[in-house]
Amino acid sequence: WFVPLVLAAAACAPDLGPTGPGHVPHTGISANLSAATSAAGVCNYDRSDDALLAQGWSRAFQEEFDGWLGQWTIWTGGAWNEELQHYQAENLTTGNGLLTITAQRRTVEGRTHPWDATLKTFEFTSGRIESKTHFSAGNQTPRVRFAARIRSAAGIGMWPAFWTYGDPWPTQGEIDILEARGSEPFTYHTAYWYGRRSGVNLVRNSEATIFSTVSLTDCFHVYEVIWSRTSLTYLFDGQEVDVKTGDYISSFYRKNQRVTLNLAVGGLFFGPGLDPATIEPGAMQVDWVRVYTAR
Repeated sequence: WFVPLVLAAAACAPDLGPTGPGHVPHTGISANLSAATSAAGVCNYDRSDDALLAQGWSRAFQEEFDGWLGQWTIWTGGAWNEELQHYQAENLTTGNGLLTITAQRRTVEGRTHPWDATLKTFEFTSGRIESKTHFSAGNQTPRVRFAARIRSAAGIGMWPAFWTYGDPWPTQGEIDILEARGSEPFTYHTAYWYGRRSGVNLVRNSEATIFSTVSLTDCFHVYEVIWSRTSLTYLFDGQEVDVKTGDYISSFYRKNQRVTLNLAVGGLFFGPGLDPATIEPGAMQVDWVRVYTAR
């Protein structure tokens, strides 16, 4: 999640990443959008893997959220991009085959972020998880397909996201598959980020806006991206809605990224006018996450 006016991603902004200095975990969408697409969404869309497997895709990772989060690292602490939430395990629940990430208006004291033990007071809590497995589009698996079935979070100040990245950010690249504002239930955004030095993004104007004819917060939808050497192809409910090519995409071929799901509260994604008193905490639900590879 990146705001080009700063160094980049909350998906981005300069900071210390999961493995040390440089990670910028998500900063939001710039005002300069590269594309806008309308899509005929399908309420509560789902699909089996049969057709994909028949096309030559192999399933490399699967999470159905039938139990606790053994395949995931749970983030504890604050984050970047001027976000207002403290991430903690208490805001993550699984049941009935769903992961629910719930934002709450609750005052807690916690680490500024996982790599800064300085205590800070937060007015909100929420949840964030990252896959322990890393994935790479490279010579052995030239195409990697990330997919998740998600009901987006409603509410002013809600910032749900499904994305991938690696450390040190942004040298492994970052792919934003879904970023949305809870007050805009028919719109979401895609983007990507990359840089050769830790904490310094080089990508500009990679963001696109996708308009759905069906609510993202009332219904489940399937969000996907196919990562290859020269392109990022985004799909929504089985429809191709965005293709990004050129620039720095080939630069992070063979790099390693992990899947991230989170519900941020406030931050740079909303600009300077968001009053924390007006924030309406909500919840994001994830039915499944799957990663596929293909030659």
